[in-house]
Amino acid sequence: MEALLIGLQATFQPFAILAIGFGVLWGVIGGVIPGINASTAMALLLPFTWGMDPGIAMMMLAGVYCGGEYGGSIPAILIGTPGTTAAACTVMDGYEMHKKGKTSEALSISLWSGTVAGLFSTVVLIVVAIPLAKVALAFGPAEYFGLSLLGLTLICSLGGLNIFKGLIAGAIGVFAATIGFDPFAGVPRYSFGSYNLGGGLSMIPVMMGLFAVSELFVQVEESVAGENFLTNIKEKMKFSGVKKMMETFPSTMLGSVIGTVIGALPGVGATTASFVSYNEAKRWSKDKDSFGKGNPNGVAAPEAANNACTGGAMVPLLSLGIPGSNSTAIMLGALVIHNIQPGPLLFTQHPEIPYGLFVSLFVANIFMFFIGLWATKVCMKVTTLSKPILVASIMALVFTGGFAINMNSFDVLVTFVFGVIGYVMKKYGLAQTSTVLGFVLGFIMEVNFRRSLIINQGDVMHSLFSSPLSTVLLVIAAASVVLTTWQNFKKPVDIESAC
Repeated sequence: MEALLIGLQATFQPFAILAIGFGVLWGVIGGVIPGINASTAMALLLPFTWGMDPGIAMMMLAGVYCGGEYGGSIPAILIGTPGTTAAACTVMDGYEMHKKGKTSEALSISLWSGTVAGLFSTVVLIVVAIPLAKVALAFGPAEYFGLSLLGLTLICSLGGLNIFKGLIAGAIGVFAATIGFDPFAGVPRYSFGSYNLGGGLSMIPVMMGLFAVSELFVQVEESVAGENFLTNIKEKMKFSGVKKMMETFPSTMLGSVIGTVIGALPGVGATTASFVSYNEAKRWSKDKDSFGKGNPNGVAAPEAANNACTGGAMVPLLSLGIPGSNSTAIMLGALVIHNIQPGPLLFTQHPEIPYGLFVSLFVANIFMFFIGLWATKVCMKVTTLSKPILVASIMALVFTGGFAINMNSFDVLVTFVFGVIGYVMKKYGLAQTSTVLGFVLGFIMEVNFRRSLIINQGDVMHSLFSSPLSTVLLVIAAASVVLTTWQNFKKPVDIESAC
């Protein structure tokens, strides 16, 4: 309690409160703009923390982290373009709700779920920071492989009535993840002698091409055919009632737990947490067929997961000095800039920093709710623009975002190519989300499997089942595939759509 009082004293200073509020606002803006995620927004502010008090600097960066993870859901719902990679899962049901005229409901659920999850993960951070850090350390290569394989089982259920469509789309993403230098041999793979391909494909250009550019191609095609061209929002932003919030509360809590745990695992990230949470929400739902067609739980679960990762990722950072994500790696850099060594001694040598962060995360999530409410109202007005102007603006924003991530014109070409691939996939009923999932988890799965093989001198069985935890994860993954396949084959398949 004495340490928490130190944190309260450090947080509730006028300059600290202003820094947290500004950080959240900056993060939300960064999340809304496709291609600018939370870590990018934090990196832009990092030089300005040099002359600040280290505790206040960390509070401001924590605010950016919270705001950035939430902000990506706004364009995901309004224009089908995830502002951050973690919001890619939100597109599936959030954008469908928007097209059905349930825009306010989708945005409200996203904001509500994100806020609740952020507060939940902060409580967990305070209570079990040290024990949860020990759990994170128990994850070795075999456990990471099992976790990524479990996440990939979602591919089976994303194919709709034809499970093979999900597998084909996922295989495209896994193949795309292998392009670039082999992480162990150090030789280029599938680069065809191209210097740009040698470095591999960046996540953001791939994702924006698959989701944003492909959707714009479809909308332009429908416009030429005289059909509706993008959904014009005429309603005002109204926060959904308590009843609707309680309906999605179980999915919100499920996502909160999954996001907090996965967030504490170094190197996994909010994107993986979102997909795993979505998969579990669908698995336990009584109405599985409505997922991907505008189910509110399909928004609540992934949004809760990616926002809960903010608290979870702080666990290894503060307890062990190990960043749990790109964003916490920047926060680690901020500590080093101020000549402060993170780790267990941080709680005794500089208690105002970790405990100030605990309190500031509460404040940041409350700020996020009100700033998010304002941001959604502003962003909804953008969609009332002239349709040709709107689509041209979105296209320009998407390609600018693709370029800005690495300042490389080749990424603009990647964005366009994957836009064409995404358009073709839409035509043949292949889920772009499966491709993104394969791209994100394929690399994690390959690296950790090969690392486990090296540790166990090529013994495949021992590499896979080297611990009870990895065994449990692999058994759950196998059971998930069998169950999903069985349920899939029991349903009548539309032969015409399956071909």
